Amino acid sequence: MALSQIAHFALSVAFFGTLAFILGVIAENKKPAAGTPIQGKDVIICKYPRKAIKKSILFQNMTLLVFFIVALVVFVLAEGMMMWATITEGLHRSLNVHHDLQTQCPTAKTGLFGGAAFLALDASLFWLVCQMLTQNVRADYFDEDDPKGDYGQVLATDYDANGAGLTAAKV
Repeated sequence: MALSQIAHFALSVAFFGTLAFILGVIAENKKPAAGTPIQGKDVIICKYPRKAIKKSILFQNMTLLVFFIVALVVFVLAEGMMMWATITEGLHRSLNVHHDLQTQCPTAKTGLFGGAAFLALDASLFWLVCQMLTQNVRADYFDEDDPKGDYGQVLATDYDANGAGLTAAKV
């Protein structure tokens, strides 16, 4: 039995709504319990536990800088295309009285919504890469240990140049 278009929309909204709820619960469980209140003059400043790193140190990493700029540009393009198509379609629907009898009843340019959606997906993936690179820069800056453990040391004497891989121990 094929699902109707409304059923597809309903399932999509339900899926993403449920996913957002689950991720929201996870984020709520990982937040700090409370901050430390600091009394000021007529104010209270709340300090939360964190390990800050300056932006200048983050952007010294060239890979992070490049991915950040690309993600920002792709995001702006996606937002611009989405707004262009949305505003154009809204104007076509609201200004629907034409005095020219040859009008073909235009709609927004074909492909703008799809292109904007694709760029938005690309931008989200670039932001994900930026977040991972930021974690790497933070770990390097604070000299944090890699949670995966120590990396193995490979010596040139352990490798057989004939393509057989590791050499067996000679007895």
